[in-house]
Amino acid sequence: MSATDRRIVVVGDSIAGCTAVRELRARGHRGSIVMIGADADGCYAKPPLSKHVLKGEAAEAQTWDLSDLDITSIVDRAVSLDIETRTVTTADGTEVTYDALIVATGAAARRIAAPGQAGEIVLRTFADARALRPRLDEAKTAVIVGGGFLGMEVASACASRGVDATVVDVDPPLQRLLGSFLSEAVSSRAEAASVDVVRVDSAVRLIGDPVVGVELADRTLEADLVVTCAGDVPESGWLEGTGIADHRGVGIDDHCATALPDVYAAGDVTYSRAASARSPFWSNAVAQGKVAAASALGVEPTCAPTDDYFWTEILGLSIKVVGPLPLQGDPTVLEGSVADGSALLRWTHPDGRTTIVAFGIKKPVGVLRRLARENTVSTT
Repeated sequence: MSATDRRIVVVGDSIAGCTAVRELRARGHRGSIVMIGADADGCYAKPPLSKHVLKGEAAEAQTWDLSDLDITSIVDRAVSLDIETRTVTTADGTEVTYDALIVATGAAARRIAAPGQAGEIVLRTFADARALRPRLDEAKTAVIVGGGFLGMEVASACASRGVDATVVDVDPPLQRLLGSFLSEAVSSRAEAASVDVVRVDSAVRLIGDPVVGVELADRTLEADLVVTCAGDVPESGWLEGTGIADHRGVGIDDHCATALPDVYAAGDVTYSRAASARSPFWSNAVAQGKVAAASALGVEPTCAPTDDYFWTEILGLSIKVVGPLPLQGDPTVLEGSVADGSALLRWTHPDGRTTIVAFGIKKPVGVLRRLARENTVSTT
């Protein structure tokens, strides 16, 4: 059987899964493609949910139309994989066999509610955004558990509506990835926008049933709205017993290959076996979708499986990052001023790689990529 005639099954209607399907057809695959996806809203971009949909700037998610690709779509959740018979089974008992499999099931929101405790609010899907948006319109106060990118974007949506927001986290906002320098700048912006940031020494507990607040070591914070933004967990439970998944997700190499023959993986469900770390960013999911598709066809990929690009918008300030994270120490200011909310910054890492950050300054991503390449120093 020719590689281009193989039956390829893609599990997951994530950006990685959708990218893989498009790449399969673009690379000349003529055989059957089956996509198994559990989201009733289909394929759509998730980053705009917190950046635009939640703030009311867009009424709907940005969906992708795959109807021109001649694929078989199964709207259901994959529940198991039989590696001997090469069969994926869905929740309703449908069995789908494959010649090559691409796992792209993404990740789910991490939840902190006690077992059986009702009312925990998270933001991961379009359905989550639809449910949260009217709550924001009605709320006067909000507590956000988690000061990462998502937590600060939700806080921004609150501030834009005049909702008094409090962000609770062990670390200062964004410090784990962007470092102390940018964290301090974001914290100052939060203070100016009347977004409170509360530091805690340990994990907090949600109170109420349904949830009405959070319990800290020294006090209780109650609010009209409580949103958990405590990270994510890879959707890899359905792969139990296959040997390719653990608590970190599905391990892959530079070709997005797993430890099983003809099984590949891409996107937020994965971690790099070489680095033993996850990088659940949109740009990486796109790159890995392309690489996994090429590998499933036995051809060379056109890009690397990583793409160090990320962007966020916090309290009206755009932050674009090109280059590896986390950031440490102070940057070189190439242009503008952080205090003025408009600066171009450069970090040089010990291994010679460079990270460029456009902090509130308008710069095309292509320019940032070029600067990162030009400033990278070879250590060999």
